[in-house]
Amino acid sequence: MTHDTTDDLHSLARTHLPADIAERWIGLFRPGLSLEHAAHSDVPSPPVVGRLGGLPALPGNVEWPEWEGHGPLSFIASVNCTALPSDALDIDLPTDGTLAFFYFDGQLDDGRSRVDPRVPESLAGARVLYIPAGVAVAEREAPEGIRPYSEVALTARMRMTAPYLWHPLVYREFASASDDHPLWAEDFREALWDIGASVHQIGGHADPDQDEVESEVAHGALGCPPWNDPRIQEEALRWVLLAQFGSDEHAGMMWGDLGTLYWLIRPEDLAERRFDRAMFTWQCS
Repeated sequence: MTHDTTDDLHSLARTHLPADIAERWIGLFRPGLSLEHAAHSDVPSPPVVGRLGGLPALPGNVEWPEWEGHGPLSFIASVNCTALPSDALDIDLPTDGTLAFFYFDGQLDDGRSRVDPRVPESLAGARVLYIPAGVAVAEREAPEGIRPYSEVALTARMRMTAPYLWHPLVYREFASASDDHPLWAEDFREALWDIGASVHQIGGHADPDQDEVESEVAHGALGCPPWNDPRIQEEALRWVLLAQFGSDEHAGMMWGDLGTLYWLIRPEDLAERRFDRAMFTWQCS
């Protein structure tokens, strides 16, 4: 079971890092909401804030999301923004309504078509729908060929998150750091790894399975320039994690080799509820 990591991260920083570096590192932390299985919570009758899998509830005038030329997407998860403690976050998440996440998971073509931020036309294979509060909805049957994932109720727990050690934000804060900087010392990295991370999360710093997801999204948003283009690091700082959903045996979800799906968005688009501008990437170990 994950827990509020605030004390753990502060203690780790102050134990392994010089005092001035520890405080600068702590200043990079961001609050996130870990989405955990309600059935496994250590809190009696925890509030349900969303779910993995099952069937989505959609307005009558909203079509099931589809990737043209490939077919319908699979429903991954929904989050009830009204039930979320969104005031605990530092992103402008809606305070009501529902977010529904869809992804082309390869059921219809045995995984031949992949959603990749480097291929702009493929991004239609991942969607976020925002359904405002008060809009009439009804549960929608999955299209032919789509097997719904098993439904898993989710509850939320506040979790402080630290940036990936090679995140552009870290490089900006420690611009003159050398390769032997305490942040990249093996004992600090191992201690940070031992704290663990959320499998499913709203807001906060993304937990990458490989390298920072913000740079992957920025690279795609810029039209895939050479990876040494300095604009990529600048653009990466403009994106924040909206949600991540990891592989989950209870829901029957497996993204590659225990991978994770990530949706990111620019803060200004989030404030304007332009979820059609969210970008997607995924990674696996």
